[in-house]
Amino acid sequence: MNLTRNPALIDQLAASYALGTLRGGARRRFEELARTHASVRAAALIWQGRMASVTELQAQQAPSPAVWKRIENLVQADKQARAMQAARQAPAAGAGTGWWASLGLWRGATAAGAMAAVVAVVTGLNLNTALNGQVRELSARLAATPEIRYVAVLADDKAAPAVLVTYDPKHSQLQLKHVGQFHPGPDKSLQLWALPQGGGPKSLGVLGEGTVIRLPAGSSDVNNVPALALSLEPRGGVPAGSGPSGPVLFKGALLQTAL
Repeated sequence: MNLTRNPALIDQLAASYALGTLRGGARRRFEELARTHASVRAAALIWQGRMASVTELQAQQAPSPAVWKRIENLVQADKQARAMQAARQAPAAGAGTGWWASLGLWRGATAAGAMAAVVAVVTGLNLNTALNGQVRELSARLAATPEIRYVAVLADDKAAPAVLVTYDPKHSQLQLKHVGQFHPGPDKSLQLWALPQGGGPKSLGVLGEGTVIRLPAGSSDVNNVPALALSLEPRGGVPAGSGPSGPVLFKGALLQTAL
């Protein structure tokens, strides 16, 4: 089977690879395939990014004091129940004595049970409030999650990946993530170019500082564009309307994907 012609299977393998469930020979074969096919390499990088962002959905929190109080009340109620069980099994000492006449024990057990019920209700309300807040936060994050329509891995002439490019039509945005160690220097900039089938290169923007760069782009900027490239230019890039003036350092096919 030619895996490169089966995007759904590549997606599943990339997810397993990022999760760490793809092991042994299968993991080695996937890594070998990723080294020689840009689409497989891109899928692996995308899933690794997704797994890295999962931990951001929920910040670590210590249990609230109400939780610890509920545990303490439950422990006390359990002790009271054990005491009542022991008293029930002991012989009666007289008409006015013994467990049946121990009203204080009944009252204590009733109070402990009532307190545990109150704490459970209050704790439940607090948990529901926190859960509703988490749901709203997760919904906002999902609304901001990019929709990846195109992907490209820009590599050097030795096929070493340098930049992962994804296009999000929902937000009309290109995202470029550095996956290599290249730095243009203080007086240079990397400029992104679309390489259409006909005509000269078209500038899509100049990369700024940072590991992740976002550039505005419309669907017409990437539709029917077979490849992208990065050239090394004077700081700030070349003037609008002109082509690359410096060397093209990285390039790669722009692939439409269902990931």
